Amino acid sequence: MVTNVETRLLGRNVSFSVSEPWLAYWLVIMRLAVGWWMLHAGLDKFLAWPFDASWFVGGAAAGTSLGPIVTLFSEGAGLAFVNVMVPLGQTLIGLGLILGALTRLASFFGAMLMSFFYFINGETGGWAHGVVTGELLGLLIFAMIATLGAGRVLGVDALLARMDLFEDHPKLRWLIG
Repeated sequence: MVTNVETRLLGRNVSFSVSEPWLAYWLVIMRLAVGWWMLHAGLDKFLAWPFDASWFVGGAAAGTSLGPIVTLFSEGAGLAFVNVMVPLGQTLIGLGLILGALTRLASFFGAMLMSFFYFINGETGGWAHGVVTGELLGLLIFAMIATLGAGRVLGVDALLARMDLFEDHPKLRWLIG
């Protein structure tokens, strides 16, 4: 099936067609690429254990707009929690995206991580590389994956959507892509 999109862009009429199979393939490619990116980041931290986020939550975050929140985790039990949750979270986000399982939930947490990285790295570096950075692009890709239901294309979410648990509780469907 081909969908024709007709809209206005910068004051001009624009029309193009989108083939559903190609869009589906694109979603799978994006989901796999971002999933590998997160899985690799998490596993790298586990392989170089112990991971220490104190430079980020205690040093880089201080004085930024997110500093009052992030620096609460700069020592003691908060830092120990972050030191475990960042690599574990990245690994689980990556696995969720690669498998297409709980894709929307994984994308939400991926976008949250990218938001922290984007604002803290940008503000501490004075946006030296501009405001469009890898973190911002990652944030946008996570939003695309969550919005377009990428987990239902060649993913576990397609199977989960047919389970009684998700059919009987529509609010749970927000967790799957």
